[in-house]
Amino acid sequence: MWGDSLSAGYQMRSEQAWPVLLQERLNETGHEHTVINASVSGETTDGGLTRLPVALEQHQPDIFILELGGNDGLRGLPPTVMSDNLNAMITAAHEAGSRVLLIGLDMPPNYGAVYNRRFRAAFDDLAEQHNLPYVPMLLDGFADQPEYFFEDGIHPTVEAQPLILDTVWEKLEPMLE
Repeated sequence: MWGDSLSAGYQMRSEQAWPVLLQERLNETGHEHTVINASVSGETTDGGLTRLPVALEQHQPDIFILELGGNDGLRGLPPTVMSDNLNAMITAAHEAGSRVLLIGLDMPPNYGAVYNRRFRAAFDDLAEQHNLPYVPMLLDGFADQPEYFFEDGIHPTVEAQPLILDTVWEKLEPMLE
């Protein structure tokens, strides 16, 4: 698991975050995979790319779940820079023998329609270019429901974690077979 605060369990105990729930589901369904959550709150794609070579060598993941880009967007960084960094991470993971599950996000509407289209297109294009299993929106099904977010309106609550897991599981489960 290579992500930011959305996967690191921001403002909750680590065992409440969706990656821990993922490990529980893997165990319950008889899959012998181990989730290594190397997500870092505040991480950008640049930071993720910098840290990645050591992590790939150390953990040698079969499946690399890539959930980064939100902080790039929140900082207003060009989607092309984010895309280049994500592309380099996908390529590095493939070269290390990992299959990649790409997870995308949408930006809040106040970033403007043009920026939001380019931001989302970066994920869509990478998924297509690399023929990846792809979750277009991590917060699918509840992104417009404020009761599932902390006061900042960005970070999902403990109650939202099972919803995130279900969204990811839909694309991850076929990769486990």
